[in-house]
Amino acid sequence: QVQLQESGPGLVKPSQALSLTCTVSGGSITTNYYYWSWIRQPPGKGLEWIGYIGYSGSTYYSPSLKSRTSISRDTSKNQFTLQLSSVTPEDTAVYYCARDGGVGTGLDYWGQGTQVTVSS
Repeated sequence: QVQLQESGPGLVKPSQALSLTCTVSGGSITTNYYYWSWIRQPPGKGLEWIGYIGYSGSTYYSPSLKSRTSISRDTSKNQFTLQLSSVTPEDTAVYYCARDGGVGTGLDYWGQGTQVTVSS
């Protein structure tokens, strides 16, 4: 059973960078052909996909967030990390990490989510 757990600060000041880590257990982030995503849900709004890092280390970001987003990984710890720069209160959301199981599967395993609030 694959499990994902988000961790990171719950409060970030405007203009600073947000950094969240997803720790994966029960499966390796380098296993073909899985992709590891970050998704967020602002209060009162729908889910927004942020980007992914793939089994090979390739990355792809939402065009609307690309200029501020970086996703990296530490294979020795089986973790992947989201960095979002220059945050504003509009980045306040519950942030989730999830596994994309591939074509026809979609996001099949999710973390429980972590609340991040951007406020001074």
